[in-house]
Amino acid sequence: MQPHYTDPRTGKHYPLTDRRWRSDDGNPMMLGALPGISRDDIDTRERSIWRYRAALPLAIASSASMGEGCTPLVQKSWGTLSPFFKLEWFNPTSSFKDRGASVMVSFLKQLGVGHILEDSSGNGGAAIAAAGAAAGIQVKILAPAYTPLPKVAQIRAFGAEVQLVEGPREESEYEAIRQSENIFYASHNWHPFFLQGTKSIAYELWEDLGFKAPDNIIIPAGAGSNVLGCHIGFSELVASGQIHKLPKLFAAQPLNCSPIDASFTAGSDAPVERIVKPTIAEGTAIKRPIRLAELVQAIRESGGGTVALTEEQITAAVRRLAATGLYAEPTSSSAAAALEVLQASGAIKANETTVVLLTGTGLKSTQFMTGLFGG
Repeated sequence: MQPHYTDPRTGKHYPLTDRRWRSDDGNPMMLGALPGISRDDIDTRERSIWRYRAALPLAIASSASMGEGCTPLVQKSWGTLSPFFKLEWFNPTSSFKDRGASVMVSFLKQLGVGHILEDSSGNGGAAIAAAGAAAGIQVKILAPAYTPLPKVAQIRAFGAEVQLVEGPREESEYEAIRQSENIFYASHNWHPFFLQGTKSIAYELWEDLGFKAPDNIIIPAGAGSNVLGCHIGFSELVASGQIHKLPKLFAAQPLNCSPIDASFTAGSDAPVERIVKPTIAEGTAIKRPIRLAELVQAIRESGGGTVALTEEQITAAVRRLAATGLYAEPTSSSAAAALEVLQASGAIKANETTVVLLTGTGLKSTQFMTGLFGG
């Protein structure tokens, strides 16, 4: 069967030539399973995620790339553990979302889409604005009115139009869906080609580690595009015979906004009620992940789990990372905070290869970091 979109809730298929961001039933779509690649398929001339272009569902003739990917993998001591930290802030706009934005925007450009809309509280908007600038596509970003001004400035620097929306984070999404009647909605949460970009982190870790999969990957999760990207990428590597089993995927969330943990620990694929409060890990503060069922299923299939962390645990991890030379934002630091919790529960062990994804830099959270470390 040719590569296609699929609605996992209904089983309906759609061709990739369709200009769509959701199914006819209003559900988020995925790509049908792909066969994966071998090490011989890596284009070693490329020093970016595009070295894995053979793993994409179709050929993209011209990539809107600024060199995203190929980020450092640094091993540090963490008590009795020796985890690897994947430093995703070395991407062009200083977050992992450049991976998904580059592939999604390149694909939409090839389809002939010339004007796109996105809603974001910061990092996603910057990534898509930058990729849009690289591709020559007009971009509009809807952001919550409380978005820090440095993040808004970064988005505007790439030439994107910014509309600030009053109310909680989800109001920006609702407004974007309303405006999608007139502008194509290139959502990093909804569009399945964004996950085709985030899956590059699986291929990259496989290559980083000598063409082996790690035992465990700890991922800060809000909408969960890195969790799903890792699951997709490593599943393809299993399918192509390059590895024999999936690494265990662990989603780290702030306790104050932890819907994935709430559902996973309850053994449910559906939303489970849990009180939501403000959190310093604002990049993962998403109350209702649209792919919740797929996230829980991916974590369960990998043999992994979830961790919900207090604000104190996250703050302590920010300090501890900085003491090793890693300046990570609180959102990213939640994944480091999960290390001790997972080791204490026996979920990860010192003799295993564990990777922690640090998805964004402390420079993205200047107000918090200044308050913590002084100005």
